[in-house]
Amino acid sequence: MELKKVLEGIKNIKIRGNVDLEISNIENNSKKVTPNSLFVAIKGFDFDGHQFVEEAIQNGATAVMLDMNANLKGIKIPAGMTVIIAEDTRYALAIASCNFYGNPSRKFKLIGVTGTKGKTTTTFMIKTILEKQGYKVGLIGTIENYIGEDSLGKSNRTTPESLELQRIFYKMANEKMDFVVMEVSSQSLKLNRVAGCDFDIGVFTNLYKDHISEKEHKDLEDYFESKKKLFTMCKKGFVNFDDFKGIKIVNTMKDCSFKTYGIDNTADYLAKDITITNVSVDFKVKLHGKNERIKVDIPGRFSVYNSLAAIAVTEYLGVTTENIKEALEHVTVTGRSELVPNKADLPIMIDYAHTAESLESILQAVKSYTKGKVICVFGCGGDRDKHKRPEMGEVAGRVADYSIITTDNPRTENPEEIIAQIEKGIKKTKGKYKVVVDRKEAIKEAIKMATPKDIIVLAGKGHEPYQEIDGVKYPFDEREIVKDIIQELHLESKK
Repeated sequence: MELKKVLEGIKNIKIRGNVDLEISNIENNSKKVTPNSLFVAIKGFDFDGHQFVEEAIQNGATAVMLDMNANLKGIKIPAGMTVIIAEDTRYALAIASCNFYGNPSRKFKLIGVTGTKGKTTTTFMIKTILEKQGYKVGLIGTIENYIGEDSLGKSNRTTPESLELQRIFYKMANEKMDFVVMEVSSQSLKLNRVAGCDFDIGVFTNLYKDHISEKEHKDLEDYFESKKKLFTMCKKGFVNFDDFKGIKIVNTMKDCSFKTYGIDNTADYLAKDITITNVSVDFKVKLHGKNERIKVDIPGRFSVYNSLAAIAVTEYLGVTTENIKEALEHVTVTGRSELVPNKADLPIMIDYAHTAESLESILQAVKSYTKGKVICVFGCGGDRDKHKRPEMGEVAGRVADYSIITTDNPRTENPEEIIAQIEKGIKKTKGKYKVVVDRKEAIKEAIKMATPKDIIVLAGKGHEPYQEIDGVKYPFDEREIVKDIIQELHLESKK
């Protein structure tokens, strides 16, 4: 594609050199640059792509795009090389990627789901319902990316970088997807990863305090404003009307038409007569003009909200009542209230809860139906919001019958220091707890003390099959860990 066509729609750029060049590739990683590439330098939190411009040129880049706010001194660019200066290379990369791949998001209906909690489950529910109706559906999110039933591999982040996102969309368009459902993170909105995407529908699940850190959002308002951007990019929105920020979105975003859902506040989709058990929820909601009972095999009040969002979207898209009901009854989501089958017949649940609010939600849900003790194994991630650590400790101490504080993904931080911050919160309560730094040993400790009447909640890691320590991701799939521990304990008991 000609470079001038790649650059269409990017405002306020300055160009030196030839724009009639044929560009065969776009890259923002200098090591992946091939001959005739456009290299886009991005200044990130940990690395500055401008430091690798010369390497990109050596690898065959014929044009480079630089950010006007970066330090451009000392960058050696050969005479005759085409140079583009952009106001924001993250935004420019997104638009250039859309152009290069032929704006693939215009070739299917794109549904974006944003919010602190519930994004993953809601996207899986929408996908499952639409497929039950006979549509071809792609999915992009925290766990994996899918074209229909075919996995494109595990995800590195909730919403991919713009270049990778458009490559995935291109594959999905070529496979004739009718719909693509994607999780839209606050970071992807703030950092323009989804700029240029043609959203048909936006969904807002809720907003809780999360992702507040030096590398994410400076405060809760910045976090919310980023989420809100999704509804400037679509014409139809579905919003949780029990959430104060959801109400604010509906009342202030005048260019988007909204439908609402909820449990407590009057909404277009209102759940009534809710029953929650240890394996499911069921409730009544009006569908196609009739009150219908919906059953979902994912326990917890939050499961009702996620289901309502999926119901609202898919009814709007014309899915029949029968297909909505049947799809929801059989939907499953890895790492979300996931019960792990095991030879010891112990109730062991894996859940991605990694904020105070989500931890309280899952612990209160299981406490309502568990006859014995609620045993919670959890930690907090390193290099992330430090304020939530004592908050999570306080929630566990207040709700769980026994807590085992351990590591999550410590990343570059000292695990003991993270745990000490969690302890500050749990010490405010009368909750019983123990510190076991090694996560496998912590899970083993929980299994050893549990009976079939109790429930163990392994919180924080959910779908993740790894543990990140000092920049290295080590294999750590809690399903396999549970299986191995129970086998070990079985062998020990025979000695």
